[in-house]
Amino acid sequence: MAGTSRHDREMAMEAKRRLSHSSDPVERLRLQCLARGSSGIKGLSRTFKIMDDDNNRSLDFKEFLKGLNDYGILMEKQEAITLFQQFDRDGSGSIDFDEFLFTLRPAMSKARKEVVLQAFRKLDKTGDGVITIEDLQGVYNAKYHPKYQNGEWTEDQVFRKFLDSFDSPYEKDGKVTKEEFVNYYCGVSASIDSDVYFILMMRNAWKL
Repeated sequence: MAGTSRHDREMAMEAKRRLSHSSDPVERLRLQCLARGSSGIKGLSRTFKIMDDDNNRSLDFKEFLKGLNDYGILMEKQEAITLFQQFDRDGSGSIDFDEFLFTLRPAMSKARKEVVLQAFRKLDKTGDGVITIEDLQGVYNAKYHPKYQNGEWTEDQVFRKFLDSFDSPYEKDGKVTKEEFVNYYCGVSASIDSDVYFILMMRNAWKL
């Protein structure tokens, strides 16, 4: 299975601890997201997508501030202004959505990214760039799930719960895009120091 809840808890605690020592606005925002677990950064990106009313993949300062507030990120206005200016490199008054996410995500080594993409390709059976319940049938065995075994959940419910763990906590649509999958594992990756251990965990989890 994806990232274990133990990793999530350890990472959230570590992020909260580092937050009290960090003064860099980008790092502080990253840590506030990671303090929510592996899907924290993905959740913020979903909130910003909702804010992007005109679908132009960019945010002005007002949208940016509202997105932070809606997601419950606590930040002084001056800190938010400094942060926005760091992302708004060309001084145009708006920030590019993809660039923002790219900067915010904790860096993942090439080897880690490759194994994450390998897992995504294996799960995305239809090859349309999105993982759905249909994709999971035959790749992920729901019959070993304790709630399936005791009759509490159907196979589809097990699959749905599984997809929800990659999805944003505030907008679970039962579909996981490549971006969401990578965002999730950037979070997991941040809690694991060793490349070898991370790759082994991924290979075991997804039988790669």
